[in-house]
Amino acid sequence: MNYRDPIATAKGLGSAKSGFSHWWMQRITAIVLALLTPFAVYYLAKYGVSDYAELKALFVQPIFSAVLVLYVLALFWHARLGLQVVVEDYIHQPALEISLQIAIKIIYSLASVAAVLAITRLALSA
Repeated sequence: MNYRDPIATAKGLGSAKSGFSHWWMQRITAIVLALLTPFAVYYLAKYGVSDYAELKALFVQPIFSAVLVLYVLALFWHARLGLQVVVEDYIHQPALEISLQIAIKIIYSLASVAAVLAITRLALSA
């Protein structure tokens, strides 16, 4: 006899109750990246090969730095979520899977912090 509520079965949340939020976060970060990638590419292509002083002046603008921080955080979060799904789908040895999941979280966390610190350092170096 199945005592599970039919609505819970229809939602497909599974035993961990986190599948939908993972899927939803991937979609939200994808939308943020789709909106901010042209902005980041345009400004970094325009000023990236020019004088360092011009690039530094661009980073001093709070709006630009804030948008770039948002872009970097969304980029790393989206990449981490995607790599997590790949490991869950294709690695079937529990010890290796857990090790890779921990390594992914640590590496992407460190990369995010490093990127935000670099942007902050450029923004505050007036």
